Amino acid sequence: MRKVLTAFLLFALPVLASAQIENPVKWSFTSKKINATTYELHMTASIDGGWHLYAQVAGEGPVPTSFKLSKNPLVVPTGKIEEVGKLHKAFDKNFDSELKYYEGEVDFIQKVTVKGKAATKVKGTVEFMTCDDHQCLPPKELEFAISVGGK
Repeated sequence: MRKVLTAFLLFALPVLASAQIENPVKWSFTSKKINATTYELHMTASIDGGWHLYAQVAGEGPVPTSFKLSKNPLVVPTGKIEEVGKLHKAFDKNFDSELKYYEGEVDFIQKVTVKGKAATKVKGTVEFMTCDDHQCLPPKELEFAISVGGK
């Protein structure tokens, strides 16, 4: 009986290991005070080696990275979300399109103006898709909250 159990475990472990959910992108969400009422929201993606994350304007095919900020009467976004990182452009035969993407790390920065002196949170979601040379993972949506304002 012990040999049967051992054999079963040896065959089951590789299957269980490959069933792990891949998560090649780790996100961090912070704010940086610029002046009394202006903050930068930093939504930073750290991307595992061999994987890439698509830009906000990626090209035809993959789901581009996008942000949706929830309405907050104390916070007003200023301008568009900037991308800071090394942008790659390459033709992808799978999508039959020239695509824009990031590897390693990319920082998405949104400036906001805070009304009043009270502390508040900017809440929202990021939707993104990652691929490597062999596969693309389904798009993911992740909620976040970033503290701004106050003392």
